[in-house]
Amino acid sequence: MSIVIRVEQLKKVYHLGKVKVEALRGISFQVEEGEFVSIMGPSGSGKSTLMHIIGCLDYPSEGKYFLTNHDVTKLDDNQLAIFRNKKIGFVFQQFNLLPRATNLRNVEIPLIYAGMPFRERQRQTLKALQDVGINHRAHHHPNEISGGEKQRVAIARALVNNPSIILADEPTGNLDSKTGLEIMKIFQNLNQKGNTIILVTHEPELAHYAGRIIHLRDGIINREEVLA
Repeated sequence: MSIVIRVEQLKKVYHLGKVKVEALRGISFQVEEGEFVSIMGPSGSGKSTLMHIIGCLDYPSEGKYFLTNHDVTKLDDNQLAIFRNKKIGFVFQQFNLLPRATNLRNVEIPLIYAGMPFRERQRQTLKALQDVGINHRAHHHPNEISGGEKQRVAIARALVNNPSIILADEPTGNLDSKTGLEIMKIFQNLNQKGNTIILVTHEPELAHYAGRIIHLRDGIINREEVLA
């Protein structure tokens, strides 16, 4: 298996006035293609900071981050945005769907930014919706569907560009427990089909859907847990 993510001695320091906050204090790990990895930790452990760096939304203060063998710490903001759109699919707790756009349009947006021709764009968008079982809601708007259906649309949007990794940040946080488990089974099925998934969560029950759990505490890796 090839390595899709490699981080080496990542550090992130925030300066809040005269106060220096060390959010990450030297983190190193790697993720292989096709892995399902959970990142867990209590509030203040550094998992949100790490998620932002892995998602190419922020830069580390020190250390290296290689995504598909590219050193993304050397990219400028514009290059980082282009790279992020091609390589990473995001799924957020808040869904982040455009309320006035149809579900089809919401999923299509990354392909519009990528400059894909209309017909190919439509085909790929419908396939992504079908892959998560929400194609029958393609022409509805987000306010016409349930929370679980909104998250399926968000997952389809994350998938549509065939990214190297899917990064899910507390993806069941706004859902009831039954719907949350349905969403986790979608991630599990996607992983079985070969998608690389990184899940950021504070819930042990959800973290155990992964094959490996990275536990953070106080900005360092406290331990790693390989699951059967």
